[in-house]
Amino acid sequence: MSDDLIKITEANGIVTITLNRPDRLNALVGHMRRDLAEALEEAGSDPEVRVVVINGEGRAFCAGGDVQFMAELVERNDSEEFARLLGAARRVVLAIRQMTKPAIASIEGPASGAGFNLALSCDLRIASRTATFSQSFVKLGFLPDWGGTYFLPRMVTSNIACELFFLGDTIDANEAFRLGLINRVVAPEELEAETQKLAERLRDGPAVSIAAAKHAVYASEHDSLEQMLQYEVEAQVRCFESEDGREGVRAFLEKRPPRFTGR
Repeated sequence: MSDDLIKITEANGIVTITLNRPDRLNALVGHMRRDLAEALEEAGSDPEVRVVVINGEGRAFCAGGDVQFMAELVERNDSEEFARLLGAARRVVLAIRQMTKPAIASIEGPASGAGFNLALSCDLRIASRTATFSQSFVKLGFLPDWGGTYFLPRMVTSNIACELFFLGDTIDANEAFRLGLINRVVAPEELEAETQKLAERLRDGPAVSIAAAKHAVYASEHDSLEQMLQYEVEAQVRCFESEDGREGVRAFLEKRPPRFTGR
């Protein structure tokens, strides 16, 4: 990384990528998007990594783009630099969705604008009761990006997506959970431990099976039933031939917990 605005830690197959600008609620500025994309691409290509966690330092997940930085671009009418930022955001989202490993968003405090959609791009979302969510782009006269126009209408009904996009109102963690936007809501003091427990469960699962299921979930958004049935055959054979597939069958017959190795 070119600076310390993105922190990366790795322990026992779990990589945690932390947005590290707590004094500005982890608002994205400068090369943060690019550095985040690079961190995700590296984690996605590392065979030793089984799970990726994205969180924010301090009392926020991510407040979105730094508005002061955006104001400087507007003042200079620097559309070229703005387009580069959008391209880096695209890299981030595609890195999360294209990696075979599960990605968890661990959300404390505000997840606004790009921060909200960064969380939506992850496979699983666990939030503190302090978490809040806002599609705040409309308040600046901008369009939701970071894949928000793709993710949100697939998670909620169109009228709810329109309300969140058109008004930019903030919803709390309980409302986000009710709408199906997050998987779990926990006490603030439990967020780190509960995120770790979830990451460890995924790490200790059969990697071939989980990767195949992740691909299937997102492929089903555009593939036909016939295509999905064919994919199931091909992926199931890969699971059948994997070491974890054999271990899973043996463990079931021997009435013991499986010991998956990710192969």
